[in-house]
Amino acid sequence: MTEPQFLALPSARERSWLLRQLRSETVGGLLILVAAAAALVWANSPFGDAYSAMVGFEVGPQALGLHLSLGTWAADGLLAVFFFVVGLELKHELVLGTLSRPSQAAVPILAAIGGMIVPAAFYIVINSASSTGVTSGWGVPMATDIAFALAVLAIAGKRLPIALRAFLLTLAVVDDLGAIAVIAIFYSDAFAIGWFAAAVASFFAYWLAQRMRVTTPLVYLPVVVLGWYFVHESGIHATIAGVVFGLLTRVRTDPGEERAPVDRLVDRIHPISAGLCVPVFAFFAAGVDLRAIGMGDALATPVAIGIILGLVVGKPIGVFVTAWVTARFTRATLSEGIAWKDVAAVGVLGGIGFTVALLISELAYPGNAEAMDSAKFAVLTASVLSAVLATIVLIGRRQR
Repeated sequence: MTEPQFLALPSARERSWLLRQLRSETVGGLLILVAAAAALVWANSPFGDAYSAMVGFEVGPQALGLHLSLGTWAADGLLAVFFFVVGLELKHELVLGTLSRPSQAAVPILAAIGGMIVPAAFYIVINSASSTGVTSGWGVPMATDIAFALAVLAIAGKRLPIALRAFLLTLAVVDDLGAIAVIAIFYSDAFAIGWFAAAVASFFAYWLAQRMRVTTPLVYLPVVVLGWYFVHESGIHATIAGVVFGLLTRVRTDPGEERAPVDRLVDRIHPISAGLCVPVFAFFAAGVDLRAIGMGDALATPVAIGIILGLVVGKPIGVFVTAWVTARFTRATLSEGIAWKDVAAVGVLGGIGFTVALLISELAYPGNAEAMDSAKFAVLTASVLSAVLATIVLIGRRQR
């Protein structure tokens, strides 16, 4: 019996699909860095109050319950587009990619789960042991930012095999799915069954249109907008609508069809998500005002320590140890040219939290602005530390 191979070279078709996603994510990661840096500088400049006023400026129809701040629109609206792309990528991976083959899917799935559980455990232990700890933020250090991580990989790991890049992408997609589940279950508001039923009806309408091979956006746009609104009103975080619609999109081609809807939508929407939606969200979310408390005080809280240790230490431990144990248990072997130290490097890259971690930071500390600011600054600090460590490891591998 042939032993399953972990990190095997993807097929030619899969490599083509992966390379398109990697290019978009890399550019998006660089834009995220610029947007976050601009927000942090502005928020701590003499004009920081203007930044806060802009983020809190409310706009939208009051009658529909959508008179929201610009910061909330960025988190609930723009990130729904990002999660729609996540849903499309996850659907591709589940049906055609590495997650479609159980022998190859076991290691990245369990590695992603380990990379979520261990950082959360770090956070809970640290905050439970302190009288000033806030345990509700355990979900913050769970997430990996694929765009930021791939930007680092593009700069420092140019010669890494595409199979390892595919592993990072798969790891992040599964990681995002876990974060979505955490947001939906633990960080949503009071549940409204009527609005949820309406959301389910919109999901069914989208699925039916896909099944009937409807192609016009005149049908899909109203369904998607209504579905987003229904989910928003149901008490579940509105971004969940994006991933559900993505998962309901058809991924296999019909006879005579050149490309499936998933591929067409990813190519059209991914650049908008990576180049506009996520950087704008980062600009609104990353502007932590440290003028009153200072950097040292912000990083000395149990919240910040738990997040930093969770991402910088817990994430690589969780990814590497779980992948190694799973590979040994399933007798999976690494493909030629890849070593376990390469998997460890990907684990360090996984400590770059950013986008989803910032989103959960806004949801995990209701009414506690100090803890939220401390969490956000810790996410930024941990992401930079993980990026630096990963760069050192990757450059060392490239030189060897």
